[in-house]
Amino acid sequence: MSDGNTGVPHPDAHPNAHMVAAAVRGRLPGRVPTADYEACPVTHTVRMLGDKWTLLVLMLLAERAHRFNELHRRVDGISQRMLTRTLRALEDDGLVARTVFPTVPPGVEYELTERGRELLVPLSALADWVVRDRAA
Repeated sequence: MSDGNTGVPHPDAHPNAHMVAAAVRGRLPGRVPTADYEACPVTHTVRMLGDKWTLLVLMLLAERAHRFNELHRRVDGISQRMLTRTLRALEDDGLVARTVFPTVPPGVEYELTERGRELLVPLSALADWVVRDRAA
């Protein structure tokens, strides 16, 4: 099947892709089942991006790869535990890659994956919209 304007989701699409497509077209059903909302990939992504530290960590990694301690020093107020949790969540979502170097002690570096760099495009568009909206 095509993933063009046929209204038919691509066969590899998420099971709730129809809900996302309906929302974009402005035609959600009268009542949205909680299970559909919770299973929606957009819901997951918005929650992840709404986390207190995620956007800042993504923006720092957009500059270049960083070692853990370097990130920790650059993010004022984040605990080591919370930075670890944030990086693990980003890694689990395929947005960040973790590389361990065989040094003593082992060095660990984090960088955006291709998927993470692709996310910067809509994030940049959102940031542009926010700036324009605030100026209006």
